Amino acid sequence: MQLFYTKNIENNLAIFEEEEARHATQVLRKRVGDALHLTDGLGNLFEGEVLEIGKKTFVVGIKKTIEAYNKRDFHLHIAIAPTKNIDRFEWFLEKATEIGVDEITPLICKRSERTVIKPERLRGVLLSAMKQSLKTYLPKMNEAVDFQRFTKQDFSLYKNKFIAYCNDDSIKTLAQIYSETKVKYEKPTNCVILIGPEGDFTEGEVGSAFAANFKGVSLGKSRLRTETAGVVAVHTINLLSEI
Repeated sequence: MQLFYTKNIENNLAIFEEEEARHATQVLRKRVGDALHLTDGLGNLFEGEVLEIGKKTFVVGIKKTIEAYNKRDFHLHIAIAPTKNIDRFEWFLEKATEIGVDEITPLICKRSERTVIKPERLRGVLLSAMKQSLKTYLPKMNEAVDFQRFTKQDFSLYKNKFIAYCNDDSIKTLAQIYSETKVKYEKPTNCVILIGPEGDFTEGEVGSAFAANFKGVSLGKSRLRTETAGVVAVHTINLLSEI
């Protein structure tokens, strides 16, 4: 199955924007009458038929709608420091989307090597990964935010608030603590996880997170790059939620 994306869906008609229309016609050679699948990024999977193709027009008639397609019953939010090499950060976004993530916030820390990002380009990475992995939920890409400001937000909808950091052999792993929470509530639970920069969080940042009721967790014995740590966190939560 090939998956297309458009937000312009109304009265059982889907209109592709120029870039998506060009990909459908020039790359994939779609023609009038062809069947295809598309999503609005909000969890809906549509089955339709190409009705009209023009120089700047690509219209699909919707024949079937599947709502909440493969919807998970928990919300996963990763707040992660952008890497100095933006390609590595984009790699994280791609893999996290393929595995399953709902929301991502670039986190600006004291040791951050990158403090400026281009959200629109990053959203494009998320969109491509969503389509490639046949998902119907487009992760929310937030604006970059300062660490202290982020931890002071209202996270009352999250049962789990974690900060992953190094240099503390006494803390439990993310897998251990999340598993305990799942048993306690008898279901997967909403989770927000903080992932720091290459130099890790400062002691002050860890202390501020604790003051905001975040729990410290380990991602294992290996010292991981930022983008790898993010992928490990996303995979751990998704894997344990499925068990």
